[in-house]
Amino acid sequence: MDFSYAAVRVAAATVARHLSPTPMWSYPVLNATVGATVLVKHENTQPIGAFKARGALNLLSSATTGTVTYSTGNHAQSMAWASHLFGLPCTVVMPENANPSKVAAVRAWGAEVVLAGAVLADSEAHAVELAERTGRRLVSPGDTPELLAGVGTLYDEILTARPDIDTILVPVGSGTGAAAATVVTQALAPGCEVIGVQSAASPAAHDSWRSGELCVRPNRTRVEGLATGRGYDLPQQLMRKGLHDFLLVDDDRIAEAQRLLATAAHTLAEGAGAAALAALLEHPGRFAGRTVAVVCSGGNASPRELAALR
Repeated sequence: MDFSYAAVRVAAATVARHLSPTPMWSYPVLNATVGATVLVKHENTQPIGAFKARGALNLLSSATTGTVTYSTGNHAQSMAWASHLFGLPCTVVMPENANPSKVAAVRAWGAEVVLAGAVLADSEAHAVELAERTGRRLVSPGDTPELLAGVGTLYDEILTARPDIDTILVPVGSGTGAAAATVVTQALAPGCEVIGVQSAASPAAHDSWRSGELCVRPNRTRVEGLATGRGYDLPQQLMRKGLHDFLLVDDDRIAEAQRLLATAAHTLAEGAGAAALAALLEHPGRFAGRTVAVVCSGGNASPRELAALR
């Protein structure tokens, strides 16, 4: 599947018509704690509180029919929001145990929510059947090039503002963010490392990248945005070409990073949004003295997450 920086630049024009660039700020207390210059890219400030708004906006700006998709939360919200923006019908299939606040947010944007299956793989199977029955487009959260192009505008913003960055740390669920980041850095800052970060309790994308084959793994993480049980083909193809490394962190380290973002960077991050910083906490020597961008991919922390951070 062909995907290039040119697609990101086309998407940038679409995204710019609807969204302002998100801030990227550094915080002295955070820098002192981790021993590096940390630039936090605040995708938690998007209208849906997550970076995925960019991809859905790019996809649906040229759509003429409704869609069916599947998600644990932020992709679902992004599709619902963009569908509302362009007046298109959208059905999202979510696991039966999906975060109630995210389900409510999807419905609030006017999308139909279908709760089906114990895990995301079950929801995906139901979405496939539903798309076949209704004739609507089935949108994969990982293997849809228009989503990757939209997400790539995030890294275009980072490297346009700071081409001197040494490393970008990217949280990985399906891998769209890390995949898009590799394409953008190769075009704008080939000396910049892109490193993916995933929960060790749901390592499907990590294991797929390490092995060179698409893997299926159990989902045991508490972090909803990283709970992807399989590798996705398009992101994996791109990550194999351009990802410098892929790190696993445990859920407790992610929670520690959430607390640090709250106290040192005035930032409410969901678990996935704190995973990049968790890698800095896990490997301080590796990043000491470097300039590192961490993507706070979302701020949709559940009530359970918030309670656990006390």
